[in-house]
Amino acid sequence: MLLSSLGTSIANVALPTLALAFNASFQAVQWIVLAYLLAITTLIVSAGRLGDITGRRRLLLTGIILFTIASILCGAAPTLGLLIAARAMQGLGAAIMMALTMAFVGETVPKSKTGSAIGLLGTMSAIGTALGPSLGGILIAGLGWQAIFLINIPLGILTFLLAHRYLPADHPIDGRPVNDRQAPKTGSAGFDHVGTLLLVLTLAAYALAMTIGRGSFGPLNLSLLLAAVFGVGLFVFAETKATSPLIRLAMFRNPVLTASLVMSTLVSTVIMATLVVGPFYLSHALGLTAAHVGLVMSVGPVVAALTAGPAGRIADHFGAQRIAIAGLIGLAAGSLILSMLPATLGISGYIAPMVIITAGYALFQTANITAVMKDIQPDQRGVISGMLNLSRNLGLITGTSVMGAVFATATATIDITTARPEAVATGMRITFAVAAVLIIIALAIALASHALSRRAVSVDRELKI
Repeated sequence: MLLSSLGTSIANVALPTLALAFNASFQAVQWIVLAYLLAITTLIVSAGRLGDITGRRRLLLTGIILFTIASILCGAAPTLGLLIAARAMQGLGAAIMMALTMAFVGETVPKSKTGSAIGLLGTMSAIGTALGPSLGGILIAGLGWQAIFLINIPLGILTFLLAHRYLPADHPIDGRPVNDRQAPKTGSAGFDHVGTLLLVLTLAAYALAMTIGRGSFGPLNLSLLLAAVFGVGLFVFAETKATSPLIRLAMFRNPVLTASLVMSTLVSTVIMATLVVGPFYLSHALGLTAAHVGLVMSVGPVVAALTAGPAGRIADHFGAQRIAIAGLIGLAAGSLILSMLPATLGISGYIAPMVIITAGYALFQTANITAVMKDIQPDQRGVISGMLNLSRNLGLITGTSVMGAVFATATATIDITTARPEAVATGMRITFAVAAVLIIIALAIALASHALSRRAVSVDRELKI
């Protein structure tokens, strides 16, 4: 989890250096980040399902090897095109690691400790996100841009050795070890190739529609978005006909799972708004230097890292759904405060609600994943883990485009970089007013899901009596 999150955040800080190194435009080097994100988004569900079928330990070890080799290729890339291709390969390894790491929680810890384990994974993800910019800056200054990728070699080797030594043996769908002679036959028959291809193409179309064009939504974006909508229809049709579907559509009848996926997307959209709007507000409205902006922006991941671990233990003790609701209340409160924030309060006025937002996010994310993963059938852990990660990534991609467009529109300025401080402050307030609405919708979904769950438990008790 640390490796995959570090792989995202450490590359962002290197983009200006890479633009100079390859004599490329900023739009071109952005694909170094985008290729990684696209690979994770499009392949994470398929990676989870493949792990359910062929064995999670074997596939996870393969993913670690793939990520490490891709890191070597990134560091040795002589051209920008090869670097982008290597980053896509690295994203595939990261997709496998992200999906299967969470799926292993059900096999390695008791159900009563699920929240604590998920909280620890959340802490490592937040540490990777927070560590990336500072570690990347140090490595680039001392050893050059290649070092931000080559640092993954010793980390990848260590991770492989630990996973190989300590993770439990594979037990695919029928419960037999993968070295059983009939296991490969079961695995090959159980993978939905058509559904996988349709899902990959649909997610790629959506991700590209939301990211290309640097915020402008032109004919190409609209065409890709329509292709994604058409792809969803094809995918649903294919899954109803598949013998062993990639995603069993019947699982969406589970209100807890469906609500969790929708809420995760909404919350991630809002969290991305803090990353899109925050730097502009801090630099243009408050007049901070780049160094100070980076320092203030690191507060969020640090708070998330400190909160995620305790959040897991609290979720185990008080119930995951209740803690998820508490986290959403924190997110709503922080967003509402930012929507009314006067610029005269300065840095402290910005940091205080951001602490509330990121603490609420850590509570929600840990509890939301725990609520879903605690009672999942063993043969579905990989694909459900992949879907949870996918919902988060879709929210991040949507947040980049939609919330960025809201901010740009709210500033009423053609070029945000030249906007007056008052316009930027107004844009920030309007953006977080929209964010507060999204969180309130998520909160309504959470309350409805909690009520349905309590009613189902009550009916179950009556039937037993």
